[in-house]
Amino acid sequence: MSNQPPITSSQTKVREATFKTKRKSMKPRSTVWDHFTKFVNNTGTQKGKCNYCDKEFFSDPKKNGTTSLRNHIFACIKNLHSMTTRQSQLSLQPTCSTQEGGGTQIGTLSSWHFDQNLPFMFVEGEGFREWVEYTQPRFRIPSHWTVSRDRYDFQRVCITTDTWTSLQRNNYMCVPAHFIDDNWTLQKKIINFCPITSHKGDDIGMAIESCLLSWGIKRVFTVTVDNASSNDVAISFLKRKINAWRFSILSCKYLHMRCIAHIINLVVIDGMKDGLTPIKKVRDAVRYIRQSPTRLQRFKACCEMEGIQSKSFLCLDVSTRCNYTYLILSSALKFENAFDRYATVDPYFKIDLQSCEGNGVADSLEWEYIGKNVEFLGHFYELTLRISGSRYIISNIFFDEISSVDCLLQEWKSSNNLELSWNPDKMNKIIYIAVVVDPRYQLEFMHFALLTVYGKEKGTELAKKVKLFVESIEEGTKKKPRMRLGHQFMQHKIEIGEAKSKSDLDSYLNEDILVLDEKEDFDKLKWWKMNANRFLILSHMVKDILAVPISTVVSESTFSTGCRVLDCFRSSLTPKIVEALICT
Repeated sequence: MSNQPPITSSQTKVREATFKTKRKSMKPRSTVWDHFTKFVNNTGTQKGKCNYCDKEFFSDPKKNGTTSLRNHIFACIKNLHSMTTRQSQLSLQPTCSTQEGGGTQIGTLSSWHFDQNLPFMFVEGEGFREWVEYTQPRFRIPSHWTVSRDRYDFQRVCITTDTWTSLQRNNYMCVPAHFIDDNWTLQKKIINFCPITSHKGDDIGMAIESCLLSWGIKRVFTVTVDNASSNDVAISFLKRKINAWRFSILSCKYLHMRCIAHIINLVVIDGMKDGLTPIKKVRDAVRYIRQSPTRLQRFKACCEMEGIQSKSFLCLDVSTRCNYTYLILSSALKFENAFDRYATVDPYFKIDLQSCEGNGVADSLEWEYIGKNVEFLGHFYELTLRISGSRYIISNIFFDEISSVDCLLQEWKSSNNLELSWNPDKMNKIIYIAVVVDPRYQLEFMHFALLTVYGKEKGTELAKKVKLFVESIEEGTKKKPRMRLGHQFMQHKIEIGEAKSKSDLDSYLNEDILVLDEKEDFDKLKWWKMNANRFLILSHMVKDILAVPISTVVSESTFSTGCRVLDCFRSSLTPKIVEALICT
């Protein structure tokens, strides 16, 4: 017998109330509620409403259940996830049956379903070939490879490439393709991420050739690479191959597009070579402080004593990248007073820095020089960020950006002994054309910018070359079918001066420049999509021009992905699996 006291009715009510408050509502387990919305009508009856056709069904779990809802899912016409339940269309298919009296035709009834999303392999089907034989016996049916290849024959692609060495000491090459599709949308696709035997130019060129042939791509407009000497060898190899394919424009003279971001980096480093001592002093001081947690705590204490409050802190840099040099100098400049105080707190600070090739600690004049360099590098830092995008058109903005920087440097030239210049003959003229096909600039802005940057004589000469180059590119994009006698007659009238022919380029350049507010966003691709019917030939050229990438940032970002895919913990992945993971 238990000695526990009896449970009273009041305690029972309390337990029941506690149980009711703790009980959670269960989620519906039936899959039909992925297609229906549960609700209660005015009479308090639970019903379900179809998410596609808004029909209502009783769905009380104790009275109705979900059978009617489940049946409606497959019968709902607006449900895209269900199989069609409409009456199928019957088709009589003749079949041949051999009997004793000879061959006879026996009809077989079967259902027929139409689907317009047919693969290219459909052209090799027996039914399609039989239909073509009845309609036009002389028609030669191409293979599905030919159909898929011809579908993209008119489209030129621009590619970038770079090489990378993984932690496993394997050499990889990345090949992203850039093009503008029929909807005037910029596309970027990684078509290859494969191992290569070495970083030599011939090996790179053969690997790119193999990639293009495997995709059936022979219409290559530009290849963007950095300034490594091996890439010059690779481009020379590709020029010979593409010219042999007979799909080149102007004999691949402008196939080679050098990475603009890399060129700017080299120019800035070359311009700063005379003032590296103060920069190295700051770099050594930052490295000294960040080498120890104790030194960091002392330096933060010095910042508090000097009243320096900043969300950013000291960062290390890469001496071969001007962007990182700007970041370390701009962050260190905020802590100039903290560096001076730290030199009095840590006696080994000056001793250690003086042992680094005798540089020592930066004085006030050198910090003033650092401030000028930060202002100088800031413009190039922002420029590099703007031209390093991969999801928007950048080929048309570079000339405007670099011209503005040139004008700024000319103002600094006399007071700061800074000088930057480049040879226009060595620049790929596609950069100029990308500005011309921008309706906000056209040839008028190009002529104005060239006169401002290069002077009247050189600018006028270069503007004429750009105009002739645009015309030659336009002629290269035209198809040259066999001319009929009527066309030959019109061509003859044009040559003798009795008729005038106006090209798409002339019509485009004769239009007024599009004037917009500086703060107003302008979508170049949208404008050309709306006006492509007015400039049929020129619009094809514009697709190729605007799709040109002017930096290899896309390849470098792909290698960042490769470092995450092929890290030290997944070092046994085969190159084929690595390529599949990155390309997908």
